[in-house]
Amino acid sequence: MLGAAADITGGLAPSPHVPEAVVRRPPTRITAWFTAAALAAAGFLAAGQPAAAADADLARNGGFEAGLDGWSCSAGSGAVVTTPVHGGSSALKATPAGQDNARCSQTVTVKPDSTYTLGAWVQGAYVYLGAAGTGTTDVSAWTQTPGAWKQLSTTFRTGAATTSVTIYTHGWYGQPAHFTDDVTLVGPDPGGSGPGQPQPPAAPTGLTASGATASSIDLSWTAASGATSYKLHRDGAAPVSVTGTSATVTGLAASTSYTFQVSAVNAAGESAKSAPVSASTTSGGGNPGNPGLPAHALVGYLHASFANGSGYVRMADVPASWDVINLAFGEPTSVTSGDIRFSLCPVGDCPNVESAAELKTAIKAKQAAGKKVLISIGGQNGQVQLATTAARDAFVSSVSTIIDEYGLNGLDIDFEGHSLSLATGDTDFRAPTTPVIVNLISAVRTLKAKYGPAFVLTMAPETFFVQLGYQYYGSGPWGGQDPRAGAYLPVIHALRDDLTLLHVQDYNSGSITGLDNQYHSMGGADFHIAMTDMLLTGFPVAGNTARVFPPLRPDQVAIGLPATTNAGNGHTSPAEVNKALDCLTKKTDCGTYATHGTWPALRGLMTWSINWDRFGGWEFSKNFDAYFGG
Repeated sequence: MLGAAADITGGLAPSPHVPEAVVRRPPTRITAWFTAAALAAAGFLAAGQPAAAADADLARNGGFEAGLDGWSCSAGSGAVVTTPVHGGSSALKATPAGQDNARCSQTVTVKPDSTYTLGAWVQGAYVYLGAAGTGTTDVSAWTQTPGAWKQLSTTFRTGAATTSVTIYTHGWYGQPAHFTDDVTLVGPDPGGSGPGQPQPPAAPTGLTASGATASSIDLSWTAASGATSYKLHRDGAAPVSVTGTSATVTGLAASTSYTFQVSAVNAAGESAKSAPVSASTTSGGGNPGNPGLPAHALVGYLHASFANGSGYVRMADVPASWDVINLAFGEPTSVTSGDIRFSLCPVGDCPNVESAAELKTAIKAKQAAGKKVLISIGGQNGQVQLATTAARDAFVSSVSTIIDEYGLNGLDIDFEGHSLSLATGDTDFRAPTTPVIVNLISAVRTLKAKYGPAFVLTMAPETFFVQLGYQYYGSGPWGGQDPRAGAYLPVIHALRDDLTLLHVQDYNSGSITGLDNQYHSMGGADFHIAMTDMLLTGFPVAGNTARVFPPLRPDQVAIGLPATTNAGNGHTSPAEVNKALDCLTKKTDCGTYATHGTWPALRGLMTWSINWDRFGGWEFSKNFDAYFGG
């Protein structure tokens, strides 16, 4: 963040798109398989056996003329486009991201002990077409050469008891988007020819929302004839399967609007989605984890221990606009010691620095006015690695000493650089095993338990350690990625019930992929909208829909920005800041990005820093006050 005004990404994101350090290295065994398989490519690309006279095309919506009706795509990777197409007016575009290979599939009812030919036209590099659950040998065809449309075809025989198969298409990790059109599955019609063929049910009707709480909403709908189950769809989240005609959706954020749809499922496939219904959760009251903060808070860092050209600001001179004041910084005696020390800026660097006694008096005055004062640990130069339990215990002891000496309200974690990284094989953010992660979580929990519910806990990670986790997590399943990618996610997740505020640094950042699978770049409203939407919606980590980082409450989230162009790369003008706030809290001025909710309870803004804001004539804080009526 933090410290000097220069770009301090440290080379994390040299590319305008995917950071160089996390680009996937294809595994040797897969590459070798590609080479061997190329010898058989001609056979895979050849046309299948001619269909018998009684055969039928059983693929539903194989030309994608009805959108994605009948198809299910992983992690929202699929979309229907009008160019390029092979036939008709539409085709499927699917975009791999992170650990997701953009798999789109449908389940088709088939006849046992029968031969079927699967075909499609594709465009792109490493595009696959296959059938799974055949009851005999599952098959696939593929092409590795981009360019013009190519036909893929393969044949399989169903098992003696097989009544359905899943047909699919997918791309490959790290490759661009690919296109698929005119998918066919030709073979015996299990229901005979004509209207006797089994059909998916009609879309459910009567979807109603009720019984909202701060974290849940009740839904019910009218049964669809022939349905054996239903899928519940919420905004951009992965669908949830249910067997009845009602469900309670839990784990939602307070004071947030959600949109729901439901589809019906049977052995023949999935229906279209119902008409949407929107509902909002309640405020929840009490704001757990946010002791004594106003509904909309302004957070700033005060350069207390160093000088950097912005000028020293005494605690007593900090304007009343600031609700949370982070003393920057407490730093370790060595990277791995866990022993944190805080000292005021030397008089030689900061001639107007107050004494320790004057600072303590000013802190008490701020607290009497309802403000919170925290010690921020880390910063650009304060690398902290709690690799041992001894370092963990030293961290708890030394941070407690600082809090007690200055009478502070809590702790801000601003670990940057190489403080947090994931060990090879640590792939599940819900159950971390890396010592520096596990020990940090344990240390913070101990501090929280010691000081009780009034303890304020905030975090200021960079986008590399949080939102980049949508694409990459740690070193990846085969190694070769930057192990710091997404490394804050297990800490945030484990401490979410204790977390007061998360204010990710939306600056000094490379371009990051949002939930729309598009790259977003810092400096304008779009970046803050997309990055904040990810925190408030949740997202599959490394594209794995079985490992979804749950959304935070809006009262736990603030947007982090530099106060001036001097403070960091990615400065955002007040007009663009207000556009971002309008979009996230009112769903207006959103530009091209479609948020997954509306969050009037969004907590507010954080800036680096109070000192730089004064240097800039208090532009940042004055704009905050004007927007929120301060």
